[in-house]
Amino acid sequence: MPEPAVPPVPSGSPTPSTPSTPPSPPTPPVSLAALLSREDLGLRQIAGPPAADVRVHWAHTSEMSDPYPYLLGGELLLTAGVHVPEAAGSGTYFDDYVARIVEAGGAALGFGLAPVHDTVPRALVAACEAYGLPLVEVPERTTFSGVARAVWQLMARARLAELRRISEAQQGLAAAASRPDPVPSVLRRLAGRLEGRAVLYGPEGAEIAAAGREPGGEVRRALEELARFVTGHASSTATDTVGGTRLAAYALGAGQGFVLGVAAPHRESGDHTIASVAAVLLSLLTGEHQSGTGAARSSALVRLLLGAGREEVAPLLGDAPRWHVVHARPDAGTPDPVSASALGAALGSPLVDTAEEVVRVLVPVAGSAEPAGTTSTTASSPASPPAPQPGWVLGVSAAVGPAEWPAADAQAARALARARAVRAPLVRHGDRPALADLVPAGEAEAHARALLAPVADSPALTETLRAWLSLHGSWDRTAVALCVHRNTVRQRIARCAALLETDLDDPDVRMELWFALRDPRPSE
Repeated sequence: MPEPAVPPVPSGSPTPSTPSTPPSPPTPPVSLAALLSREDLGLRQIAGPPAADVRVHWAHTSEMSDPYPYLLGGELLLTAGVHVPEAAGSGTYFDDYVARIVEAGGAALGFGLAPVHDTVPRALVAACEAYGLPLVEVPERTTFSGVARAVWQLMARARLAELRRISEAQQGLAAAASRPDPVPSVLRRLAGRLEGRAVLYGPEGAEIAAAGREPGGEVRRALEELARFVTGHASSTATDTVGGTRLAAYALGAGQGFVLGVAAPHRESGDHTIASVAAVLLSLLTGEHQSGTGAARSSALVRLLLGAGREEVAPLLGDAPRWHVVHARPDAGTPDPVSASALGAALGSPLVDTAEEVVRVLVPVAGSAEPAGTTSTTASSPASPPAPQPGWVLGVSAAVGPAEWPAADAQAARALARARAVRAPLVRHGDRPALADLVPAGEAEAHARALLAPVADSPALTETLRAWLSLHGSWDRTAVALCVHRNTVRQRIARCAALLETDLDDPDVRMELWFALRDPRPSE
């Protein structure tokens, strides 16, 4: 498939290569060797480079002494030599004729043995050898229309194979984009398909992620320059060739500065389409998942920094009256900004924060309006509650208003700890009415303060006791939830029992402590 046209490049910029032949049709070429292998045609190459290295885009018949004006490039030119004068062998006729075919970009020359010539002229053979033009002898029994039909049959098969290859690549790239590490997965799949190198460059030109074989220094620098070219100019795609390696750069999104760079040792039909599919997926994954410039969110941030309350800035994020806070950790490794953004898109919100090993997402409640800046292109919409996401462990808070966001943040953190402890993909904070809700909030808080006073000065003890009680006294699960050794959990629980002067094996004691610890205010 032909590459897109590349606009003029300013002086000093990397210059994408331009083909030496006129543009060819949007169909895959066929190998001359495949045409010669057709036994029904009986074709035989008698001059020129190896047929396996020659690509034919179409077949054309002409008896003009100068076929140049009628060629587009890439043709197998068929002639019976009607135009050849009787004294052609003693002059420069064949040299001039072959030179014009080569100048026009002809792929090969087919010479028919009937009805004018019994053999291929020796001077024509010598000229084709001199100019490197493949010369094919067409036997008398084979018609030019039969050769043309064979070319088109081979092209149809090649086109079908190309479409199948593109379809398989699209499916593979889409599957890679749905993985927990979507950007590295897409790059790995693309590099494998092209048998080369795929690189994602950030807005400042730095390499964010890459996959495939590391190219040489010259190729790597040339690819970086090509990426800077599409970032700083109007063109969205540019190509170049350095040291026999084909380079391509694709600008991602609407001017966000991300660029996909590709370096491949060879060029196959459909490679540009496959790389373009990867570029579209990466544009979605690296995008901010918003429309406009995010002015509303910027305004909300400024107002918070200047002392405004959460209830005042919440309308700038959308009309949702209630929200979920989601805490998430990947099954393996640590989250990066791109995978965190993809998680936010899957949950239906662009309000994402990455802190150390935990990603926090503020998600509007089901039936609420979308947060400012979201679009309908996200993987899921706020019309459904947060659902499990492949490759992630989630903790989800109760649905709360803006004034309760800090409490919901604590709920989501505890839900995530429990999810990791019980090895569940998602745990929701229980928001059903309970017996504790029958006690007035002020009295419940005062009782919790008094009961937990001996351990209130030690957040580690308080949080360990809360996790241990929530996991029914399991040492191992509590250790997993808190990322500490099980002996540390035992020591802390023993210390709590000593400071509280109570028996933690007593279910009534455990129940009373759990009611007190369910309200985060006494210990925070």
